[in-house]
Amino acid sequence: MRTGTWLIGARGSVAVTSVIGALAIRAGLAAPTGCVLETPALRERIHPGIGDLVFGGHDVTSVPLEKKAAELAGSGVVPAALALAVKDDLAAVEQQVRPLPAAATQAETARAIAADLDRFRRHHDLDRVVVINVSTTEPVPPPHPAHASLRELRAALSGPPPAAEPVLPPSSLAAYAALSAGCPYVDFTPSTGARLPALDELARERGLPYAGHDGKTGETLVKSVLAPMFAQRNLKVRTWSGINLLGGGDGANLARPGANAAKSASKQRVLPETLGYLPQGETRIDYLEDLGDFKTAWDLVTFEGFLGTGMRMEFTWHGCDSALAAPLVLDLARLTAAAHRAGRAGPLPELAFFFKDPLGEVPHGLAGQWRTLCDLVTALGPEHTP
Repeated sequence: MRTGTWLIGARGSVAVTSVIGALAIRAGLAAPTGCVLETPALRERIHPGIGDLVFGGHDVTSVPLEKKAAELAGSGVVPAALALAVKDDLAAVEQQVRPLPAAATQAETARAIAADLDRFRRHHDLDRVVVINVSTTEPVPPPHPAHASLRELRAALSGPPPAAEPVLPPSSLAAYAALSAGCPYVDFTPSTGARLPALDELARERGLPYAGHDGKTGETLVKSVLAPMFAQRNLKVRTWSGINLLGGGDGANLARPGANAAKSASKQRVLPETLGYLPQGETRIDYLEDLGDFKTAWDLVTFEGFLGTGMRMEFTWHGCDSALAAPLVLDLARLTAAAHRAGRAGPLPELAFFFKDPLGEVPHGLAGQWRTLCDLVTALGPEHTP
């Protein structure tokens, strides 16, 4: 059940860590620590397995995967011995990474992306290809009339190039190309991706699932556990403020106001959805180059108890972004492929467990999301596949 995993941003830290991890697990050199589908409750329930994944992708940079792997090893993200052990397999993946096409019009660019996906699928004789966006966060785009329906979108893309803003932001153009090529799409970033009515229509027309947005790997993961605790104990949260410090390419990108705003909004959604109200405070993201691929988050929560007694709690999270995200990328490739095989089309809200800003009306507490995910895995297991 060979399944393609096509990574938009294939030369970035998250993508390369994902590939190194999958290659090492397949070779028996590493344990699948952090992979949700390898927990005792879900193990061997979803096919394809990690060893069935075949990797390729697009990127705007030309840094070889081997060099990126060496950088990740040097910064402590992956063990140097492991990166060296999978060097030959990583070189084979390098041959499947293409420059991101940039044609005169977005329609031509989408066709070029779709052609790369089709060649990858045929070259490796793959059952299906899942496209996952792990590129840098983009600002929220201005609304466009063509986003409302597939007919209007196709007409806008086939017309002359726009004089001002393009019709689709990059993540949505990638989603359009993937869905047009018959590939399920996952957005691991807070970018717009497939979250447009026209692209939902395209996914349903082609019988394809899609999922997103913004992988939940650190501070928001903790919020999704703590916020339900306050709600269930009927404790009034008065303020919840957080400061996130991160380096690396993602941190540099998030120093830009548009991308920063998109990310901050995604991180805050769990609080009003879980508590039923939005406490005072905000989430701030600051770039510290010296942190590299690691990040630190500090949160302060003030809350009110019985008879109005004021109390507070603080927590600090220090983690490696790529090491936290990479196993989830592998899980999402497997789950989305299984959903496609089972005939699912449209959004996959059951994957909310993985995202800060999930699609659909879903529970935002981690425990409720876990139960929903387990139900999905049961429904997608081999014994239930048509």
